[in-house]
Amino acid sequence: MYNTIFKLFTATHLFIYRLSGGRISGVVQGLHVLILTTTGRKSGKPRTTPLGYFKHEGGYVITGSNSGSNHHPGWYYNLKSDPSAAIQIKNRHTPVRAEEVTGDSRHQLWKELIRISPAYADYQKRTSRKIPMVILRPSEDR
Repeated sequence: MYNTIFKLFTATHLFIYRLSGGRISGVVQGLHVLILTTTGRKSGKPRTTPLGYFKHEGGYVITGSNSGSNHHPGWYYNLKSDPSAAIQIKNRHTPVRAEEVTGDSRHQLWKELIRISPAYADYQKRTSRKIPMVILRPSEDR
C-alpha cells in the first residue's frame, strides 16, 4: 500500500512540477527540487524522481535519505550502476555525472544539508545505514 501511495505522490509531484515549470512543487523542506532521470540498472528504462537539492561548487547535491527507511532509494543504485543521468531544474534540462561524496567532504555537506533542512537529521535517526550524498556535475554524457 505504501509503495502505491508513494508512486502516486511522485507522479503527481512530477506532473505539477513539469506543468508549472517548477514554479509549483519547486521547493520541499527548504530545498529546491530537481527532477532526476537515471537508467534503471535492471530494466534499462528511464527512471524519474523529484529530489531536493542544494548547490555546491558548480554541482547539485542530492541525498539518499529515502525518508529514513532501512534501504537506499532505487535512484542511488541506478547511479552506482551508471553515473550518467539527466536533471531538470525548472524548464532547464542538463546532462550530469554522479559522484558519491565521502569522508570529510560528506561530513561538511551533511552539516550544510541539516542547516538548510533540519528534517534530514530525523531521517538519519530512523535508520542505521549511512545516508548517501551524491553530487551531480554537469557533463556532456547524455
